[in-house]
Amino acid sequence: MNYADRITFDPEQCGGRPCIRHLRVKDVLDMLASGVSEAQILKDYSFLEPEDIRGCLAFAADHVNYPVLRSF
Repeated sequence: MNYADRITFDPEQCGGRPCIRHLRVKDVLDMLASGVSEAQILKDYSFLEPEDIRGCLAFAADHVNYPVLRSF
């Protein structure tokens, strides 16, 4: 999935933090992490689509995948 089509960065919105349909990506991730189901999120935020939630997860996965430098 190409989340870049869904995630936006706007300095005038949420301090430039990544957003999806004007909702912070972190908020979606926090809800998922606390056990809120995808179905409940979609019910509570009817403007979201299932692909938006997958986009948030893909964004998070990409941002924890960074090179680790080790010295031997």
